[in-house]
Amino acid sequence: MTIRHAIALLACALPQWAYATTLSLTPCPAGQIKASGAECGTFEVYEDRQAQQGRTISLNIAVLPAFSRNPAPDPLFAFAGGPGMGSTELANLAESALRRVREKRDIVLIDQRGTGESGPLDCAIDDADSTLYQQDPIGWAIERLSACRDGYDADLRLYTTPIAMDDIDDVRQALGYERINIWGGSYGTRAALVYMRRHPERVRSAILDGLAPPEIRLPLHMGADAQRALDKLWSDCAADAQCAATYGDIGTKFDSLLARFAEPVEISFQHPRTGQTIRAPLRSYGIASLVRAALYSAELSALIPLVVDRAHAGDYAPLAALGDPWEDISSKMSQGMFYSVVCSEDVPFIGEADRQGLPGSFFGPEATDMMQQICASWPRGDLPANYHAPVATEHPTLVLSGDLDPVTPPRWGASVAEHLPNARHIVVPGVGHGATPNGCVPKLIAQFVDEGSAEALDAECVDSLDRPPFFTSYTGYGSAVEQEAAP
Repeated sequence: MTIRHAIALLACALPQWAYATTLSLTPCPAGQIKASGAECGTFEVYEDRQAQQGRTISLNIAVLPAFSRNPAPDPLFAFAGGPGMGSTELANLAESALRRVREKRDIVLIDQRGTGESGPLDCAIDDADSTLYQQDPIGWAIERLSACRDGYDADLRLYTTPIAMDDIDDVRQALGYERINIWGGSYGTRAALVYMRRHPERVRSAILDGLAPPEIRLPLHMGADAQRALDKLWSDCAADAQCAATYGDIGTKFDSLLARFAEPVEISFQHPRTGQTIRAPLRSYGIASLVRAALYSAELSALIPLVVDRAHAGDYAPLAALGDPWEDISSKMSQGMFYSVVCSEDVPFIGEADRQGLPGSFFGPEATDMMQQICASWPRGDLPANYHAPVATEHPTLVLSGDLDPVTPPRWGASVAEHLPNARHIVVPGVGHGATPNGCVPKLIAQFVDEGSAEALDAECVDSLDRPPFFTSYTGYGSAVEQEAAP
């Protein structure tokens, strides 16, 4: 534990129930947190915060001390997405895109209850192969989640965002920080907004990247937001001479592919990574799920026309490869925590009338159907009366949206910024889900945190960003003849 943290710990007044709790920070075990100088510790909270007794959760914490010998007193707390990802997974982001912030400030990563190493509610259901090659993927997922639900040693009603944010404030107090800056990505923006409302006096500023606010029932809009991103991809391909010449009307080919697999069809191909011969049923839901997942990343999206074109021609190996990057992400998600959040905060507030008014989408209604079936028997937590009201605080806030984002598009950033009088909304072109690591955005974030205001930011630098070139062959952009002739 550093001298700075020792003094802070001795000086802070712990909550009454936590007098026996200590928070010691020691160098993180080798390989646990991939960030220089990281210090780790745990902090015990009651699962039932109201009862103040019974089962406890050991919150996993990593503090990345500022590089400065005289750091600013207000650190940056970073909240991960999901819901279901532990925030200690953001160590790489702290070492790269947020490194300028760390020059002057500590960065604090806390695995929210039910995620990471904080009593994770894990349930392995979301690997790409299982999604792609199931005759009834929804029934399969429901069966596995039901088994996980019945096997948890946890009260699943107590994993809502407001409860988790009160945990976070206890950790803040135990670490001795009077005020904090917040970075949140995806679901982490919801966590940040809830913290801003519940503990306003503790927040100096906030960066919100890819808005998933509490007032928006995101499962209801998954299809429309994914369709917007896919339509932009098709139109950008049509406007690109090489992409258009290589693939023709790729959107029509995609529609034809989904129609071909409206009912499960047995396919056979050699998996491009394992070399294994795959024989399995394929249906349109699996194809649509993989394409939607690829839309999260502008780099992966560059492969979609190629993948769709090959699948349309009967070659399904590239489609299988498209799911590989998603497996690493999904393996870090606590599915039980995901459903404890959405089954309390989102799905119960989606009525049939809401669904009837939605536009059509390539993604279809299956994912929302599955969530509603799962949530019908998932324990539901209580929420504050004002939970779904827009958060309206005076905090300086930098709102970021990727223009190509298929799940938290700019419209949600604009909606949130309307209610925050000191917010500035920046839409980053050529970027999917997560604007923070791209182009000049890390510099803008560091300047915002230093100044505690977004007013003076020169955001024109983001205009130089653009969608990555589409792959027109397995080796990249351009025709095969051009690539062979290149020096």
